[in-house]
Amino acid sequence: MQTGRPEIYSPEIANRICHEIATTSKSLRTICLPDEMPSVGTVLKWLKEDKDGFLAQYELSKQEQADYLIEEMIDIADDGSNDFMTITGKGGQDYEVENKEVTSRSRLRVDTRKWIASKLKPKKYGDKVTQEITGADGGPVQITGMQIT
Repeated sequence: MQTGRPEIYSPEIANRICHEIATTSKSLRTICLPDEMPSVGTVLKWLKEDKDGFLAQYELSKQEQADYLIEEMIDIADDGSNDFMTITGKGGQDYEVENKEVTSRSRLRVDTRKWIASKLKPKKYGDKVTQEITGADGGPVQITGMQIT
């Protein structure tokens, strides 16, 4: 019986890793923390070796993770349960104020997921960049010296 972290590729462990990636916002580092999982270095080696199409499976799971992150952003943005806290003023009167620690943390969580999703699936979640070419003073482009045959 093998003890320690697995180092030999196994389709079962590869499937488990890819399932965790596709259905959570966990990093590969976090997924590989438990002792029954391979180290990050081992997984990276498996990706390089591409046994049983592991690289394509991993890449697909990262794309699916982008969609998961978008869904998670909606939940984070919609959860306002701790956005306010009750403070008792000097006169003993209670009033609500924004819990800036919670709202700032939520903003950071959404922004991080948004950035990662844009890198994992740029065509769907990335910023659209367009380029426009114009001539002098914003006019049409003048083409000279060209012969059409």
